[in-house]
Amino acid sequence: MPTKKIAQLTLLAAAVLAPAYTFAQDRVIDVNVKQVAGPLPATFNFAVGAGRANEGLRADWQQQLAEIKRDAGFKYIRMHGLLTDDMGVYRVDAQGKEHYNFQYIDALYDYLLSIKVKPFVELGFMPSQMASGDKTIFWWRGNVTPPKNYEAWERLVKALTAHWTERYGADEVASWYFEVWNEPNLDGFWAGTQDEYFKLYAHAARAIKSVDARYRVGGPATAGAAWIPETIAYADRNRVPLDFVSTHTYGVGQGFLDEYGTTGTVLLKDDGAISNDVLRNRKEIAASAMPRLELHYTEWSSSYTPSDPSHDSYHQAAYILQKLKQVGTAAQSMSYWVFTDIFEEAGPRIEAFHGGFGLMNTQGIKKPAYFAYQFLNRLAPNELKNTDARSYATTDGQGNAQVLLWDYTHTLPEKINNQQYFVQDLPARDKGKVAVNVGGLKPGAYTLTVSQVGYKQNDAYTGFIAMGSPRQLTRPQVTALKALATGKPSAQQTVRVGADGRFSTSLPLRENDVYLLDLQQARR
Repeated sequence: MPTKKIAQLTLLAAAVLAPAYTFAQDRVIDVNVKQVAGPLPATFNFAVGAGRANEGLRADWQQQLAEIKRDAGFKYIRMHGLLTDDMGVYRVDAQGKEHYNFQYIDALYDYLLSIKVKPFVELGFMPSQMASGDKTIFWWRGNVTPPKNYEAWERLVKALTAHWTERYGADEVASWYFEVWNEPNLDGFWAGTQDEYFKLYAHAARAIKSVDARYRVGGPATAGAAWIPETIAYADRNRVPLDFVSTHTYGVGQGFLDEYGTTGTVLLKDDGAISNDVLRNRKEIAASAMPRLELHYTEWSSSYTPSDPSHDSYHQAAYILQKLKQVGTAAQSMSYWVFTDIFEEAGPRIEAFHGGFGLMNTQGIKKPAYFAYQFLNRLAPNELKNTDARSYATTDGQGNAQVLLWDYTHTLPEKINNQQYFVQDLPARDKGKVAVNVGGLKPGAYTLTVSQVGYKQNDAYTGFIAMGSPRQLTRPQVTALKALATGKPSAQQTVRVGADGRFSTSLPLRENDVYLLDLQQARR
């Protein structure tokens, strides 16, 4: 190990192991492993997004998903384009006879289930031979028009659902979620009216339930947290099955469908961005005819464009943690959009880092956001009582403890957009110190492991900027950037807990720093 790196680890270890009382603290986290608040909310890794189904047939896409499944533990995956022409699902021959072909879907779903990732099925877009028009979206031309025959749409959905039941078994399929369409409240994604969407939904829902009444179906998968009361009212009034509601939200305040980032997105300064939408939807559900419906946010992120460098920046890790903490249990899932930059809505991208949605870039270089999810997945299942709003504290019930803490600071200056700001080196300013006190521990030796994300800490993007932001990367550059973002601990030491059962430490904190402290009883 280089001498400089050893020195850095030694300095960090000294800071971590210093008693809390030696510093004037700006922030204190005080928890006790015997004071459990309840289960840690599992919304963070319930589901994750991916661009489109056909991309899931690529070897590199599959390799990246397996890696992030291992590190972050995502249970479900949702993607566009399952029924689009490039999946070869539907055709009508010269005699007008319908033909179904599920081979590509089988290859994709077989792989997902082999790595223990379940489908969060998004039914869309429209096969061109079933469509009523030729309006499409994205480089890969997903048809967004209503079916010319709704009975044909229902037959297709029923046939596909029956096929999955035969292939995987009804008990397996009953553990999935079926979501009808994507963002029908945006003209770009749905060329029909709201009433036509509800008709599409009703035919799909009845088709799914006709195969097995246990299967879960929902929608409306809208942009901007919209149509939740309307969807529930429609389903209730018309006796249409509805097992959950779903919608999307992003943390920028200008328009939608900016595929290329050309309008200049601006990260919202409002502390309630993202969480206000979720909490409002939960209140709408509670006031509805179906007050116990599950709420799934099947897309969310800081920005709705795959050309926003906020996604690549170290700021994103703290942003993710902040928003998930604010949401709490108001939603049953918060599905981050998306897990990889292998994502071709605007066409294949040639730039190594281009502000893509992914937690990893095309070459599999892990962004700071990746580690927010990896660190969350390292937490124990029991959350401790904790008055600090920017941390999670957990225990495994065996006396071990973890504290995941962060600073979230909105640093975007006024009158500048994300595409101008997040493309430069952005050193983090000092935010003082944070004391961490853990009580209720058994006396004895513990191994303290500290992991970090922040400016130049698991921060490949800042390293990429230091390289001059090359549009394409050489193999040595990829290797160098991957080495900057491994998720490996920055310090590990043995500490002793005395008869008082307390462990205390102090950490230097900068803007948007993230720390994971893992305190494990030493094995004898």
